[in-house]
Amino acid sequence: MSQQQPPAAPLPLPLALILRTLGVADRDLAACTPLTGGTYTTVTRVTLTDGRDWVVKTPPPHSAGLRYERDLLVNEVAFYTAARQAGGPAVPRVVHSEPDPTAPTGAYVVMTARPGRPWHEVDRAEDPYDEPRLRAELGRLVGRLHTVTGRGGFGYPAAPFGPPAATWRTAFTAMTEAVLADAETYRAPLPYPVDRIRTVLARAAPVLDDVTRPALVHFDLWKGNLLVAGEPGARSIGGVIDGERMFWGDPVADFVSLALFGELEEDGDFLAGYAESIGGRLEFTDSVRLRLALYRSYLYLIMLVETVPRGVGPEAAEETRQLVEPHLVAALDAVSLRTSA
Repeated sequence: MSQQQPPAAPLPLPLALILRTLGVADRDLAACTPLTGGTYTTVTRVTLTDGRDWVVKTPPPHSAGLRYERDLLVNEVAFYTAARQAGGPAVPRVVHSEPDPTAPTGAYVVMTARPGRPWHEVDRAEDPYDEPRLRAELGRLVGRLHTVTGRGGFGYPAAPFGPPAATWRTAFTAMTEAVLADAETYRAPLPYPVDRIRTVLARAAPVLDDVTRPALVHFDLWKGNLLVAGEPGARSIGGVIDGERMFWGDPVADFVSLALFGELEEDGDFLAGYAESIGGRLEFTDSVRLRLALYRSYLYLIMLVETVPRGVGPEAAEETRQLVEPHLVAALDAVSLRTSA
């Protein structure tokens, strides 16, 4: 293997401190490459001369953000730690982490890099048979992840709203209330008044009591967070990344991002693979469909509200509003319809 030269430009101070803490000297660096595509943390791929390949993530320096985004790296470490055995080699291994933002290095997590490129960048035309096979493989992988049970209760590991909750209804109510409070704080434009949305969601809360086991939920499994490796015709899932938005809760919640703005119920390949892992077919009962509508509402609220503290600019904010708002309206209408019957 040919030796790469370390980057000529000085490393950003947080990254330099982190690598120094891990005993990595300048002479040990083969390459440092900033990774784009994320919207919150700073991500850098670090390749060492001995062949080790790491990804380093640090949170943003600013404090403005949604309430659930506090200490997100704690969630990410919890996801990789819990998912490592069930998810197999596709799940990064945590090399080292520092959750304390007041530490000399600041908060960070270092994990092993996974092979492949984001799924949404893969050209389906190269081999149309890859997609159904990959969807089935993804179903099996997600099914295995959903067999992992949290020991402490329901909610976010970082506990931005307090300790883990004893029931999923308590945890999810706190989660939705937090994003609605953020909407009020940032005066985020929503299709309905916050109080109306709060009432709609509260009316459906009893269905959350159908969830009695705190399962491992990634909650951001869109194709940008799934790496695909290999050549056309022999591709496989190389990585499940960006677990920072995970929580312990209803596994059904993962189906929202797995079919973002669509219906996972129509994805036969994924569901067949999922059934293999959970030991039986998933039934889309009235309870499951109502809970899906609640989780869609929660995700779409986050997507709309977060544009304000992130300062994405008026054009990007309007594009997001036009894309997401109709889906939020449809999800809230579905909740209302199912709770009024």
